[in-house]
Amino acid sequence: MLVLVLNCGSSSVKFAVIDTGSGAASVSGSVEEIGVSARLKAKKGAEVFKRSVDAPNHGSALAVIQNFLKEVGEVQGIAAVGHRVVHGGEKFSKSVLINAEVLKVIEECSVLAPLHNPPNLQGIAAAQKNFPELPQVAVFDTAFHGSLPNYAYLYGLPYELYEKHKIRRYGFHGSSHRFVAKKTAELLAKSPKDLCLIIAHLGNGCSATAVKFGLSVDTTLGLTPLEGMVMGTRCGSIDPGIILHLSKLGYDFEGLNKLLNKNSGLLGLSGISSDMRILLEKADAGEERAKIAVEVFCYRAAKEIASLMPALPRLDALVFTGGIGENSEPIRKKILSHLEIFKFGENGGPQVMVVPTNEELLIAMDTEEVAGK
Repeated sequence: MLVLVLNCGSSSVKFAVIDTGSGAASVSGSVEEIGVSARLKAKKGAEVFKRSVDAPNHGSALAVIQNFLKEVGEVQGIAAVGHRVVHGGEKFSKSVLINAEVLKVIEECSVLAPLHNPPNLQGIAAAQKNFPELPQVAVFDTAFHGSLPNYAYLYGLPYELYEKHKIRRYGFHGSSHRFVAKKTAELLAKSPKDLCLIIAHLGNGCSATAVKFGLSVDTTLGLTPLEGMVMGTRCGSIDPGIILHLSKLGYDFEGLNKLLNKNSGLLGLSGISSDMRILLEKADAGEERAKIAVEVFCYRAAKEIASLMPALPRLDALVFTGGIGENSEPIRKKILSHLEIFKFGENGGPQVMVVPTNEELLIAMDTEEVAGK
């Protein structure tokens, strides 16, 4: 089946046309900087396309994508559209065909993911308008973590806050963790039900998940994608009292939101960039704050990975994935240097593996399964 996979962010729409039979993307790209200076970046085979486009909103961005697919001869044969949706709350533990009820729940979950679910909804509405004849499927970042036990997802807050407002750990990057868990099992020639893994997804956003016999049993991201590791621009776990202190210093809700989500993490620590490649270059050149940012990132990643051990009866492998996890050997080495107690790679010790993720393919495969029914 040919599936159009869409990932709608606040100012961009990423897309790919994937053949679920071969697993290959015949064309992929994005419409970025939706608004005044929107531009299309795409590739088909060796051919690269870059151009300014008229896309003041998500609806027009989807129209640009549809017209581009027609231009390169890729719109014919598309049988379904798969949407990455960040937050599905407690309602969805698997991918579903989008209908009015599903849209209502996604909207209700916007209070839990105000930066992600609203643009996801805008993308769905635009896709339904531009591809009205195609089934549309929602694939949730949170779904894989629906198997977390309550002692792993509850916070030490009054229970009424969970009952009334559903404040709990949900976890994210579920599509990536699920894909990598399955791929790791294939590489080890074992069933996922025979393995205990910790998967570290390291990119601009970061998370680690304990996967016990094929199920997510604990994860580092929480109610929102802010918890856990230090990330590109997100702070990761901090003392909640810092928020109270910052409010005394005059930070309002918008100021705190911007500080914690956009101006912290590697960017905030270094004052240079959120891009790990740039920071490693600067650190090698002697930039002290770049060194600090890299060291904090690696130590905190190791600390979060280690924190997942109580969720597992044993550990068969630590698996790195994501842009940083897959491509930066120096970062993997620094993280492992803080985890020597686990004797990774030694005789009888857990393996260390690098397994590339492919969230788009997983979304396409889920879409085929759901739409096929």
